[in-house]
Amino acid sequence: RALIFPLLIRQGKPTPFFTFVLALLFCVYNGYLQGRSLTNYAKYHSDWLKDPRFITGLIGWLVGMAINIHSDHILRNLRKPGETGYKIPRGGMFEYVSGANFFGEILEWFGFALACCTIESLAFALCTLFILGSRAKQHHQWYLEKFEDYPKNRKIVIPFVY
Repeated sequence: RALIFPLLIRQGKPTPFFTFVLALLFCVYNGYLQGRSLTNYAKYHSDWLKDPRFITGLIGWLVGMAINIHSDHILRNLRKPGETGYKIPRGGMFEYVSGANFFGEILEWFGFALACCTIESLAFALCTLFILGSRAKQHHQWYLEKFEDYPKNRKIVIPFVY
Protein backbone atom coordinates (compact mmCIF):
# COMPACT_ATOMS: atom_id res chain seq x y z
CA ARG A 1 0.00 0.00 0.00
CA ALA A 2 2.76 2.43 0.88
CA LEU A 3 4.20 2.16 -2.62
CA ILE A 4 1.07 1.66 -4.74
CA PHE A 5 -1.45 4.15 -3.28
CA PRO A 6 0.68 7.30 -3.77
CA LEU A 7 1.27 6.38 -7.41
CA LEU A 8 -2.45 5.97 -8.07
CA ILE A 9 -3.57 9.32 -6.62
CA ARG A 10 -4.54 11.72 -9.39
CA GLN A 11 -4.10 14.93 -7.47
CA GLY A 12 -3.42 15.67 -3.89
CA LYS A 13 -1.39 17.61 -1.44
CA PRO A 14 2.36 17.05 -1.73
CA THR A 15 3.95 15.09 1.10
CA PRO A 16 6.76 16.89 2.89
CA PHE A 17 10.11 15.21 2.27
CA PHE A 18 10.83 14.81 6.00
CA THR A 19 7.50 13.00 6.49
CA PHE A 20 8.33 10.73 3.56
CA VAL A 21 11.76 9.90 5.02
CA LEU A 22 10.30 9.14 8.47
CA ALA A 23 7.64 6.89 6.95
CA LEU A 24 10.27 5.12 4.83
CA LEU A 25 12.55 4.57 7.83
CA PHE A 26 9.65 3.25 9.89
CA CYS A 27 8.63 0.80 7.16
CA VAL A 28 12.21 -0.40 6.65
CA TYR A 29 12.77 -0.87 10.38
CA ASN A 30 9.43 -2.60 10.89
CA GLY A 31 10.06 -4.89 7.92
CA TYR A 32 13.46 -5.77 9.35
CA LEU A 33 12.00 -6.37 12.82
CA GLN A 34 9.20 -8.58 11.50
CA GLY A 35 11.51 -10.51 9.17
CA ARG A 36 14.17 -11.04 11.83
CA SER A 37 11.56 -12.14 14.33
CA LEU A 38 10.06 -14.69 11.94
CA THR A 39 13.35 -16.07 10.62
CA ASN A 40 15.48 -16.10 13.76
CA TYR A 41 13.23 -16.40 16.80
CA ALA A 42 9.77 -17.72 15.96
CA LYS A 43 9.38 -21.48 16.23
CA TYR A 44 6.52 -23.22 14.46
CA HIS A 45 5.54 -26.88 14.52
CA SER A 46 5.37 -28.77 11.23
CA ASP A 47 1.56 -28.47 11.08
CA TRP A 48 1.51 -24.68 11.68
CA LEU A 49 -0.03 -23.93 8.26
CA LYS A 50 -3.03 -26.07 9.30
CA ASP A 51 -3.35 -24.46 12.74
CA PRO A 52 -6.64 -22.54 13.26
CA ARG A 53 -4.68 -19.47 14.43
CA PHE A 54 -2.69 -19.37 11.21
CA ILE A 55 -5.72 -19.98 9.00
CA THR A 56 -7.87 -17.39 10.83
CA GLY A 57 -5.02 -14.88 10.76
CA LEU A 58 -4.43 -15.43 7.05
CA ILE A 59 -8.14 -14.93 6.33
CA GLY A 60 -8.16 -11.78 8.49
CA TRP A 61 -5.12 -10.47 6.63
CA LEU A 62 -6.68 -11.17 3.22
CA VAL A 63 -10.05 -9.65 4.16
CA GLY A 64 -8.30 -6.60 5.63
CA MET A 65 -6.24 -6.16 2.49
CA ALA A 66 -9.36 -6.39 0.30
CA ILE A 67 -11.15 -3.80 2.46
CA ASN A 68 -8.09 -1.54 2.37
CA ILE A 69 -7.72 -1.75 -1.42
CA HIS A 70 -11.46 -1.25 -2.03
CA SER A 71 -11.63 1.70 0.38
CA ASP A 72 -8.61 3.35 -1.24
CA HIS A 73 -10.31 2.88 -4.62
CA ILE A 74 -13.44 4.65 -3.31
CA LEU A 75 -11.36 7.52 -1.91
CA ARG A 76 -9.33 7.94 -5.12
CA ASN A 77 -12.52 8.12 -7.18
CA LEU A 78 -14.59 10.51 -5.06
CA ARG A 79 -14.05 13.31 -7.59
CA LYS A 80 -14.38 13.11 -11.31
CA PRO A 81 -11.43 14.51 -13.30
CA GLY A 82 -11.41 18.29 -13.00
CA GLU A 83 -13.72 18.39 -9.97
CA THR A 84 -12.65 20.09 -6.78
CA GLY A 85 -14.02 20.06 -3.27
CA TYR A 86 -14.68 17.37 -0.76
CA LYS A 87 -17.26 14.59 -0.86
CA ILE A 88 -18.57 12.02 1.57
CA PRO A 89 -17.19 8.55 0.81
CA ARG A 90 -19.95 6.01 0.22
CA GLY A 91 -19.98 2.28 -0.41
CA GLY A 92 -18.11 -0.67 1.03
CA MET A 93 -17.06 -0.31 4.64
CA PHE A 94 -17.60 3.45 4.42
CA GLU A 95 -21.26 2.67 5.07
CA TYR A 96 -20.21 1.59 8.58
CA VAL A 97 -17.11 3.62 9.49
CA SER A 98 -15.47 6.90 8.52
CA GLY A 99 -12.02 5.29 8.41
CA ALA A 100 -12.76 2.27 6.23
CA ASN A 101 -9.25 2.21 4.76
CA PHE A 102 -7.81 2.43 8.28
CA PHE A 103 -10.08 -0.40 9.46
CA GLY A 104 -8.83 -2.58 6.59
CA GLU A 105 -5.21 -1.92 7.50
CA ILE A 106 -5.83 -2.59 11.19
CA LEU A 107 -7.55 -5.87 10.31
CA GLU A 108 -4.63 -6.80 8.05
CA TRP A 109 -2.07 -6.40 10.78
CA PHE A 110 -4.09 -8.13 13.48
CA GLY A 111 -4.56 -11.01 11.03
CA PHE A 112 -0.81 -11.03 10.44
CA ALA A 113 -0.20 -11.00 14.22
CA LEU A 114 -2.54 -13.95 14.72
CA ALA A 115 -0.98 -15.89 11.85
CA CYS A 116 2.55 -15.28 13.19
CA CYS A 117 1.88 -15.38 16.94
CA THR A 118 4.93 -13.27 17.78
CA ILE A 119 5.30 -10.39 20.21
CA GLU A 120 6.75 -8.25 17.41
CA SER A 121 3.75 -8.77 15.12
CA LEU A 122 1.33 -8.06 17.98
CA ALA A 123 3.26 -4.90 18.89
CA PHE A 124 2.99 -3.68 15.31
CA ALA A 125 -0.74 -4.47 15.17
CA LEU A 126 -1.33 -2.52 18.39
CA CYS A 127 0.73 0.44 17.15
CA THR A 128 -1.27 0.38 13.92
CA LEU A 129 -4.53 0.36 15.90
CA PHE A 130 -3.54 3.33 18.05
CA ILE A 131 -2.02 5.42 15.25
CA LEU A 132 -4.70 4.77 12.63
CA GLY A 133 -7.45 4.87 15.26
CA SER A 134 -6.44 8.41 16.19
CA ARG A 135 -6.23 9.43 12.52
CA ALA A 136 -9.68 7.93 11.91
CA LYS A 137 -11.06 9.89 14.85
CA GLN A 138 -9.68 13.14 13.39
CA HIS A 139 -11.17 12.32 9.98
CA HIS A 140 -14.52 11.42 11.55
CA GLN A 141 -14.65 14.74 13.45
CA TRP A 142 -13.72 16.63 10.28
CA TYR A 143 -16.50 14.93 8.29
CA LEU A 144 -19.05 15.73 11.01
CA GLU A 145 -17.99 19.40 11.01
CA LYS A 146 -17.74 19.75 7.22
CA PHE A 147 -20.95 17.99 6.16
CA GLU A 148 -24.35 18.59 7.74
CA ASP A 149 -25.70 15.48 6.03
CA TYR A 150 -22.88 13.19 7.15
CA PRO A 151 -24.36 9.86 8.33
CA LYS A 152 -24.67 10.15 12.12
CA ASN A 153 -24.76 6.36 12.60
CA ARG A 154 -21.27 5.84 11.12
CA LYS A 155 -18.70 4.79 13.65
CA ILE A 156 -15.12 6.00 13.61
CA VAL A 157 -13.04 2.94 12.69
CA ILE A 158 -14.47 -0.30 14.14
CA PRO A 159 -17.90 -1.19 12.72
CA PHE A 160 -20.74 -1.09 15.29
CA VAL A 161 -18.25 -0.45 18.12
CA TYR A 162 -16.07 2.70 17.79
